[in-house]
Amino acid sequence: MALTQSGSTRDHWSSRSAFILAAIGSAVGLGNLWRFPAEAGANGGGAFVLFYIGCVILIGLPVLLSETLIGRHGQASAPESVRRVASASRASSHWDILASVGVLSAFLILSFYCVVGGWVLYYVGVFFADIFQSGLSGGAFAGQSAEHIEGLFPEMIGSAAWTVGLDALFLGITLFFVARGVSGGIEIVAKWLMPAFFILLVAITIYGMFGGAFTQTMSYLFTFEPEKLTGEVMLAAVGQAFFSLSLGVAGMVTYGSYVGRNVNLASTSAIIASADTAVALLAGLCIFPIVFSAGLAAGAGPGLLFESLPHAFQEMPGGALIGLAFFIMVGFAALTSSVALLEVPTAWVIDRFRIVRPLSAILVASGAMVLGALAAMSTNTLADWHPLNFIPIFEGQGFFDVLDGLTAKFFMPIGAILTAIFVGWVADRKLIDMENGIGGLLHLTWLFLVRFLCPVALLAIMVVGIFPDLLA
Repeated sequence: MALTQSGSTRDHWSSRSAFILAAIGSAVGLGNLWRFPAEAGANGGGAFVLFYIGCVILIGLPVLLSETLIGRHGQASAPESVRRVASASRASSHWDILASVGVLSAFLILSFYCVVGGWVLYYVGVFFADIFQSGLSGGAFAGQSAEHIEGLFPEMIGSAAWTVGLDALFLGITLFFVARGVSGGIEIVAKWLMPAFFILLVAITIYGMFGGAFTQTMSYLFTFEPEKLTGEVMLAAVGQAFFSLSLGVAGMVTYGSYVGRNVNLASTSAIIASADTAVALLAGLCIFPIVFSAGLAAGAGPGLLFESLPHAFQEMPGGALIGLAFFIMVGFAALTSSVALLEVPTAWVIDRFRIVRPLSAILVASGAMVLGALAAMSTNTLADWHPLNFIPIFEGQGFFDVLDGLTAKFFMPIGAILTAIFVGWVADRKLIDMENGIGGLLHLTWLFLVRFLCPVALLAIMVVGIFPDLLA
């Protein structure tokens, strides 16, 4: 425990490595596993990868450092941390709107993210049960047709009982760790699950190198095709770099508030961004050798994880065991992210209403469960309900997709844009210099990026998200 500016005790990370693992866990999620590899392969291969890495360095990393330094200085929930930085900078306390938008984003994302986490739990159970039928050495789903395997996912999401029940289970697991606090719960998840995640990711990647279509995967992901880097593709890379680091949801502000003064935020942020990028690249080398070796086409989104891959595991020696290990790995990534998403609004409730942590976490999780149930039923019972049908970009979308669209196209970019403007133009320069851990030319470069490039790039993401026909 440490003493905050208000004189109260506040839980902190036990070490720099604990913070790094927790922050990586917050950033690494399902988007790294099912979106980036397919985006890279379809949009220029190596050219896309290089452009994406540039976006991480020039846009993602500066905003990541900005969010973290706000939290470390404020030593409180995200809105309160912004107010403290604003007060020290003699600026309006209303700048806390940037963090409030982030808290709302985290809450809404948590609501539908746990639905997907429930889908992952379903497949952990499916492959665990299949081991008893197929054994450890044979392929998964022995004697079953491809249609049956690929039909498991539509059948599951078509059932309200399955989707709502699994959502509640995954949210309950998330709640258990957040309610235990930073050092007693969240840090335990980070210290144990993130190393396990990396071990499984590397192990399955090595397995794919020798047992899958690795050469085809390397060609798919890294063939240099700069002619495919259109304006639309470049903007997609910017967006992927932004969303992959979980910026704009006040997560790094909140996690930064538990960081001690002895931690260099600049180098730590660089490690977090590098690890997140490495996971995105390894995910492609892990997944596509398995998919290609089964003669299946590359794809993105839930279909890749929950339909193509289970079918591909049928063709592999030891497919049942590899499939189980793979979905356990995905579950670890989903849980570390959901824990961060729940922690953001929980920390706000604790600070705002002075409610003890366990009750605060329960209250937030209860609200997320209500929205999550609606999102879960948007694939079955409420499939014909389109709540924002009167808005063109949400026309025909169910509640799940509406929550996803609102956060990705509006709230997250707005929160990140305001963060960049606040840190770049409003916050006191001496305060920023004290917190960010860099100096000289590197500091001037970071300040330029935060002031100019980041707001413009993030604004472009938001505008194109709202008006997709602009790049048609």
